[in-house]
Amino acid sequence: MLAKEVRFGMLQSVKTIVLCGKPLDFGVLEEIGVGLARPVADDSGMERVAAAHKVVADRVAMGLPVYGSNTGVGSMKDRLWTADDLAEFNTSLVRAHHFGTGEFFAAPIIRKAIAIRVNTAMRGHTGCSPELINAFLALLERGIVPAVRRHGSMGCADIGLMGQVASVLTGVGDAYFNGQLMTAESALKEAGLSPFAMRPRDALAALSVNAISYAAAADVLREAAAAIRVLLVTGVMSSRALGASADPWLVAATLSTRGEALVGSWLYGQSGIADWPLPTAIHDPLSLRMTAQVFGAVVDTLLVAAGRLVEATYLSDDNPVVLGGQVHSSGASLPLTTTLYIEAAQVAFSHVARNVLNRCILLSNGGRRNLSVNLVAPGEVATGLGPLMKLAVELYMRVQSLAVPLSAQSIVVAGGLEEEATFLPLIVERMETQVRDLRQLAAIEAMLSAQAMDLVGDEPWGVVKLAYDRTRSVSPIYLKDRPLSKEIEALQAAFTDHDLLRAFVETAPMPEFDDFFALAK
Repeated sequence: MLAKEVRFGMLQSVKTIVLCGKPLDFGVLEEIGVGLARPVADDSGMERVAAAHKVVADRVAMGLPVYGSNTGVGSMKDRLWTADDLAEFNTSLVRAHHFGTGEFFAAPIIRKAIAIRVNTAMRGHTGCSPELINAFLALLERGIVPAVRRHGSMGCADIGLMGQVASVLTGVGDAYFNGQLMTAESALKEAGLSPFAMRPRDALAALSVNAISYAAAADVLREAAAAIRVLLVTGVMSSRALGASADPWLVAATLSTRGEALVGSWLYGQSGIADWPLPTAIHDPLSLRMTAQVFGAVVDTLLVAAGRLVEATYLSDDNPVVLGGQVHSSGASLPLTTTLYIEAAQVAFSHVARNVLNRCILLSNGGRRNLSVNLVAPGEVATGLGPLMKLAVELYMRVQSLAVPLSAQSIVVAGGLEEEATFLPLIVERMETQVRDLRQLAAIEAMLSAQAMDLVGDEPWGVVKLAYDRTRSVSPIYLKDRPLSKEIEALQAAFTDHDLLRAFVETAPMPEFDDFFALAK
């Protein structure tokens, strides 16, 4: 990929990303998603697209069957359409797969999905026409974002989701243009584009890929990485308030596996920035002693899952594919490897949620460093922060309940022809909920930790000071009992702020993790 500055549209200067069939990393995807970069097709890649299309077109011209080009799909795979039927069939095929329901995906996810679809075609195995690639890129260039409802894919090609994107190309469905939701026909007209006429192979190539699942997964994995980085900070904050020993972190940094060593080194580094409290026990509880192991596991799992996802951004998941000048049936539309690693991250989130919950309970129980029960300030008549544990326990259980694997659930559709699925879009949606609940746990841990630090008179330093100051800007010291609902939500929003995350990353970097997920962007 190459990048350069160009001007387009409303004289807006943006960077272009040349899609050439190489992996799209998180930084590139984020720039495309938020509109800071516009994808364009590599010339050599377009030559490969054209060569593969000729293979398909020649076979169709000879009357030979090509699945989804001149034959039906699914249960209608044995129906061979005549040359006179092909134009109508390919247009109809797209519209038949516009059946999604539910809320709309955010615009950045759709932009990323279009870029992924184009990028996977650049390797020359898809067989679609170059004109289809240009039509996709024109949507991004002119600022059209297809309105895609979230429900409609079982995770074995996003046909019900990508069908909504492909339909917009043909002038059917809904789209956003200049921030306004309108009909696809109106959006194309206002943007100076005409509806695209699908050629044989274009229709199936436009809709039978996992691009939206991959784009949504990239989005939530990056959000998850950001949430984990915040939780690492609040974890140091609570460990300091509790007087935890930093020795286990040094051991993890020296003797453990990749993720554990990475987190152990980071944790131990934060403990050495200023005077760390003397340990209050010879042998800390597991939730303090094994923080590096718990967070190390989720860091490692996220890196592996995200690595598999980056690989998926350039590998063809089409069916059929062009290989060696021939058309071949393919099973690559099942993204099981990527899905399994993402599911593993969901399980890891459960361990993190439990670890955070346990530290919160240790804080509210009092005793460590002579903290009072429920963190009630000396001389005050108050129930204190103990009741918050009811919410913390529920949040933990919410995260835990969404970690049950879905990918192996049995499903048979299309006359028994489609008996494999991953349910990746649903898994992504569940992960979004987990991330939201983890962020609220971080807010609770920060609130409790700030209270404990005030009670023992700690002077925060480094990244802990950043977290403490942000906490106190939203949530003052707890003296008298008060309603906390809005305060917790406001603190959750404060710790979701990207500027604060960037400050955390700059103050206490973990480059191998931060750079991979482009957390400082």
